[in-house]
Amino acid sequence: MGIVKINDDLHEDIRKASSFMVRSINAQAEYWIKIGMLAEANPGKSFNEIVSEQMKEAEVEVRKFASV
Repeated sequence: MGIVKINDDLHEDIRKASSFMVRSINAQAEYWIKIGMLAEANPGKSFNEIVSEQMKEAEVEVRKFASV
């Protein structure tokens, strides 16, 4: 484990997002790093495609909800 130095503005954005996403600040930063790495490795895929593939790999059953 190491320490990553980021600027104050980015840290504040991570803090705000982590509150909304109900994650710790570190978990939010890790999530964004992972998604960014996957996006760079798969430039032809959308965010939704990347997340969907990760959910399948984790064997999470994603259910679609009917419109109200």
